[in-house]
Amino acid sequence: MNLFESVKAAVTVRQAAEHYGLEVGRNGMTRCPFHDDRHPSLKLNESYFYCFGCGATGDVIDFVARLFGLSSYEAAQKLAYDFGIDPDKPPTAAALEKPKYPLARAFRQEELHCQRVLCDYLHLLERWKVQYAPNSPDEVLDDRFVEACQMLDRIEYLADILAFAELEVRVKTVDMLCKDGTIERLEERLNRLGKEGDAHEEPEIC
Repeated sequence: MNLFESVKAAVTVRQAAEHYGLEVGRNGMTRCPFHDDRHPSLKLNESYFYCFGCGATGDVIDFVARLFGLSSYEAAQKLAYDFGIDPDKPPTAAALEKPKYPLARAFRQEELHCQRVLCDYLHLLERWKVQYAPNSPDEVLDDRFVEACQMLDRIEYLADILAFAELEVRVKTVDMLCKDGTIERLEERLNRLGKEGDAHEEPEIC
């Protein structure tokens, strides 16, 4: 077993992140160190990481290489040193018992895409709820504030399902979001708002 295989078999991405000072929630989410992340958007899994904000992704070696500005080999060496890994010895039983998630590549790509779109929309709604909140009871409600009030709970619920639910539930949820056009409409809306500079328009989503 070479250095790269030994490191990836012995150290999870979350273990590395916590070892190097990142605060990780129970859901495996943390603030991404690779961009100005005000809300935790970096998901740390057993064998890979993915940021719903900047799109950074990879395995534990990629993570450490990005974090410290190292080459892949230098990152693997650092992990081996910091975690006391000897590439000439087989991984421990604990390392070999890491769960294997039976996610097909196509489904994982769809799931990550849905998570990214939902996360982007959720952050937009959170901003709208604060930015366009009425200053007095008599003020006419801004459509964006109304949309945020109406949609926040649902979008947060869907995002939580994709982050925490069992595989079967996540598969059904991704299938529903893609087939009923929700993700496509949300993505088109977000792209349009981005091009228009957050232009004011009537809510049409979902």
